Amino acid sequence: METVVVYEIIGYLASVLVAISLMMSRIVPLRILNLIGSGTFTLYGYLIGSWPVAGMNFFIVLINIYYLIQIYNSREFLRILDVSPADEYLRYFVDFYKNDIKNFHPGFDAKADVGEINMLVLRDTVPAGAVSGELDKGRLTLTLDFVTPQYRDFKIANFLYAENKDYFREKGIKEIAALPTDDKYAAYLKKVGFVPTGSSTDPYLLTL
Repeated sequence: METVVVYEIIGYLASVLVAISLMMSRIVPLRILNLIGSGTFTLYGYLIGSWPVAGMNFFIVLINIYYLIQIYNSREFLRILDVSPADEYLRYFVDFYKNDIKNFHPGFDAKADVGEINMLVLRDTVPAGAVSGELDKGRLTLTLDFVTPQYRDFKIANFLYAENKDYFREKGIKEIAALPTDDKYAAYLKKVGFVPTGSSTDPYLLTL
C-alpha cells in the first residue's frame, strides 16, 4: 500500500473518531474518544508535515487530558434520597426519561412499576439516578435502576451497591435482584457486583 494512501486512512480515521465523540452525551467517553481522535490527528499532521494541524490537535490532546484528570480527581457529593411511590418529583423524573429508561427496562411502566422502595440519587444536589423495587422476605427486586446519560460513569453504581450496603441492610434488605434485559445491562450488573444465578431468564443477585 502506498504511503500516501496510509496517511489518508489515518486522516479519515481521525475525522471519524472526532465526529463520533461529538455525538456522545456522556462526558467521560466523549473526552476519551476525542483524546484518541485528536491524538490520531496529531500523528496525521506530523506524517504529512502539516505543523499547524499537528500543533492544534496536540493542544486538544492536552486539554482532554487536563479535563479527564479534573473529572477523576474531583470530589463530588452523592446522597440517597428516600421517596414515596407517589412522590411528585419521582413521577416527573421517570416520565421525563421514560424513553431512555425503556432502553434498559423495555417493559417498564412509569405508572405501574414504581415499587414500594424508591430512591433518588443526588449528585452535587442534582437528581442523577433513580432506583425502584419491591421488597419480599429480605430480597429487593429492582424494577428500575436508571442513571441519566451525563452521569453514566459508574460512580453512582459504586456509591449505591459497594459503598452503601449498610443503607440497604438497615431497611432489612439482604440481597438485591435484577433481571438483565440485554447483554449491555448484564455487563453493567456484573461490573457493580451482581452475580448470575442461572440461565438468562434468572435474576442476577447482589448479596449484602
